[in-house]
Amino acid sequence: MRILAVNVNTTESMTHSITEAAQAVVSADTEIVGVTPTFGAPSVEGNMESYLAATAVMDAVTQYDGEFDAVVLAGFGEHGKEGLMELLSVPVVDMTEAAAHIAMLLGSRFSVITTLDRAVPLIEDRLLSFGLDRRCAAVRSTGLGVLELENADVAKQAITEQARLAVEEERAEAIVLGCGGMAGLDRELSELLGIPVVEGVAAGAMLAEGLVNLRLTTSKIRTYAPPRPKSLAGWPLQP
Repeated sequence: MRILAVNVNTTESMTHSITEAAQAVVSADTEIVGVTPTFGAPSVEGNMESYLAATAVMDAVTQYDGEFDAVVLAGFGEHGKEGLMELLSVPVVDMTEAAAHIAMLLGSRFSVITTLDRAVPLIEDRLLSFGLDRRCAAVRSTGLGVLELENADVAKQAITEQARLAVEEERAEAIVLGCGGMAGLDRELSELLGIPVVEGVAAGAMLAEGLVNLRLTTSKIRTYAPPRPKSLAGWPLQP
């Protein structure tokens, strides 16, 4: 089985971290292939960059040279999942949905710990659109930019502080890490905090592998039917 783990930004080191986090939770015979968009921002931290990333991700996946069995989208709260679901016949799993669904199996309410404060309303809107908002106690910001998360010590300290406040003030029973740049921090933070900490890339990879094993894929009879045949000016981008 081959699963594409798709970064939403153009930072290769983050694609590497995402790939490692996904590979760590799947079977030995499942291959995780990291994919980095060829255009876009080095970090996605707002609506404009998110919509740009959506197009860049669709382009990167449709231009991928080889077969694959599923896709994991490694952008927390980012746009574009629905478009990719129309384009592909294989399962498409968004890390936001995956992490929230796993968290809901572990506690009554979860809180999301994310990066900059400006990302909070974007994540709240995506949880609402996915029908997952009722079980979310709060979305909290660490105040860190996405690329600052590459300093693991700084990231862990900031996430831990906000997670403890989420438990104390919002009575959260599980924590969701709200950025692909937090991949790989979940187990250590879970032990430190004493509550379940769910990381979306790992959750997405696990669910994507499960869907393939169950031989299930996206329904194509209505909402995610393939796009109607049209000439699209300037897209897909030519290599």
